[in-house]
Amino acid sequence: MSHRVTLTFDNGPTTRVTPWVLDVLRERGIRSTFFVVGEQLRSPGSAAIARRAAADGHWIGNHTLTHSVPLGELADPAAVDREIAEAQELIGDLSHPDRLFRPFGRGGIIDERLLGLHAVRRLEEGRFTCVLWNSVPRDWERPDGWVTTCLDDVVTRPWSVVVVHDLPTGAMDRLPELLDGLDAMSAEVVQEFPDDCVPLRRGVRTGAFAQLGLS
Repeated sequence: MSHRVTLTFDNGPTTRVTPWVLDVLRERGIRSTFFVVGEQLRSPGSAAIARRAAADGHWIGNHTLTHSVPLGELADPAAVDREIAEAQELIGDLSHPDRLFRPFGRGGIIDERLLGLHAVRRLEEGRFTCVLWNSVPRDWERPDGWVTTCLDDVVTRPWSVVVVHDLPTGAMDRLPELLDGLDAMSAEVVQEFPDDCVPLRRGVRTGAFAQLGLS
């Protein structure tokens, strides 16, 4: 079985880690997607890093304003709107044309709390593309051991959307090790997303929508 891998980086950008990640990806000729937390972009330093990422050909996606509460757990519709809209405003012209959005998934869990119907409607109205995942090596918990977990998982499916985090945990020091491992298995690292990880494309529900547990 051949293997495709889409690398995604969540929760940044951070001044201590994201520039290193960008250096590694540039050296390897790899393009990825950075799902940024809107509040991070209030810092001029972090905003400059996001601009560099976009200039390097990486896609910039919306990972909510505060990354604090899964949108399906927010009772106040105005709070849901703010998490989506204010983050998108901060991203501004760095946004991918498809307006990529990734919800906060409580450690990688996809369940009924991930998104509520109000959030889905806002994403539909805003013509967002909602991007989920199918491989979470939990680098924030095991900064020295996540690469083995990731490689063992990637080999189990034809196309993996991997979530790691450009945060100062020490985990991204192992990024070259991951890329070496992917090379060793002849995996193709791509920037696109498989249909089964995209329940909304430009505001239109796809066949993958059912996994969100919404009607």
